[in-house]
Amino acid sequence: MYKHILIPTDGSALSTAALESALDFAHEIGAEATVLVVMEPMHVMTLNPAGLEIAYAEYDRQNNKAADDILAQADNAAKQRSVTCKTIKLSNSDAAHTIIATAESQNCDLIVMASHGRSGFKAFMLGSVTMKVLANSKTPVLIYR
Repeated sequence: MYKHILIPTDGSALSTAALESALDFAHEIGAEATVLVVMEPMHVMTLNPAGLEIAYAEYDRQNNKAADDILAQADNAAKQRSVTCKTIKLSNSDAAHTIIATAESQNCDLIVMASHGRSGFKAFMLGSVTMKVLANSKTPVLIYR
């Protein structure tokens, strides 16, 4: 049976529901969990770079705060279920690759994630992180819908 579950989350409602179900599953089977938030770096194209340092710093501050809040809630949810849990936040523009690499580096034997985080045009343009993880991961993936 599974001993270490990676749970990537973006804080969306579906992702949070997947997190809670994954933690329930971890509790039932006696597995530990690692919760991962992948923060996207800010990408800006401009002809006038003046002031971008301030914008980048503010973006990073807000992005880190949001990730810390998501991870604190996940840690609390794990404690409520008596699940040993580690939290990780990483910054990378390729979330799927980061999820797969983290599963390998943390010796996870299962990835549990939501079927989607973004919707509409953004999901169409960016492609599905979940689909990329499914297509490229050597670690089994359980999708929450």
